[in-house]
Amino acid sequence: MLAQLRSEFPDVTISKIRFLESEGLVRPARTASGYRQFSTADVERLRYVLAAQRDRYLPLKVIKEQLDAADQGVPQRALRAVDPTHVTREELLARVSPGVLAELERSGLIRPGPGGSYDGEAVRIAATVRAMAEFGVEARHLRAFRTAADREVALVEQVVAPLYRQRDPQARARADEAVRELSALAVTLHALLVKAGLREAGIGRVSPR
Repeated sequence: MLAQLRSEFPDVTISKIRFLESEGLVRPARTASGYRQFSTADVERLRYVLAAQRDRYLPLKVIKEQLDAADQGVPQRALRAVDPTHVTREELLARVSPGVLAELERSGLIRPGPGGSYDGEAVRIAATVRAMAEFGVEARHLRAFRTAADREVALVEQVVAPLYRQRDPQARARADEAVRELSALAVTLHALLVKAGLREAGIGRVSPR
């Protein structure tokens, strides 16, 4: 099972799988002697969880909601609605309270688009903040994330601006690709710095990966 997953998720560990099992995200069968037996469906379920964390940064609670809905026979198109392209204010308020949404907007963590709708990233931000709230972290505590993100955006803009000014027809494509790569690298660096800081502070057992 681990070998199947590591071809796509090289950082996955037995401890990670055990944790996901403890959170109810996968339920392998057990032999009479207590050994876990992961079916093909279990492996695919784990692959979905790991990809949702890695590629869409979804919190485990949201991923579990999606999987539970699938277990209950919710059509796939309904599941995709959990991560929509655009939602109305009313639809977003079905996920977070009016007070939390107001604080998210005041803190600049999410911003409504034209017509007052919210894009998929705003929905994912709201879901992440909701998950963090379960640990006692309030939306007003997260302004530092907005400030840090704005500084990273400014750095990326500074780096790619010369590419966008070039007259070469391919320059735009190169600039767009540079933005994608730099943004991914910025996310990775941020995560590594947080993990390193927690280790140095002696808080928890954060794997360096």
